[in-house]
Amino acid sequence: MLYIDTPRWPAHGRLFAHLVSDVSVAELHAFAELIGVPRRAFERDHYDVAADRARIAVWLGATPVSSREIVERLVAAGLRRPRHLSPSKGKKKAGQALFPRRY
Repeated sequence: MLYIDTPRWPAHGRLFAHLVSDVSVAELHAFAELIGVPRRAFERDHYDVAADRARIAVWLGATPVSSREIVERLVAAGLRRPRHLSPSKGKKKAGQALFPRRY
């Protein structure tokens, strides 16, 4: 099942919601593509969805829930991927060590 919270997170002059699945990441990617959300909006375990796309998501069957319930659903499904456990944490980007910034 797909869940979406209320668009309240500001970025790029718009408000964004979080879209998650409690079934699989594959289901989440397919639904995001269906509603026209680009893959670059995917962040570890959810999509950031602009308010206009959030309305379409609800119309197509995503269940509106609170932000707290988004996290609870991800944890219960075993799909939560917190930032502090992300494999890229603490790693430098390619070339960063070779060419440090000079001020």
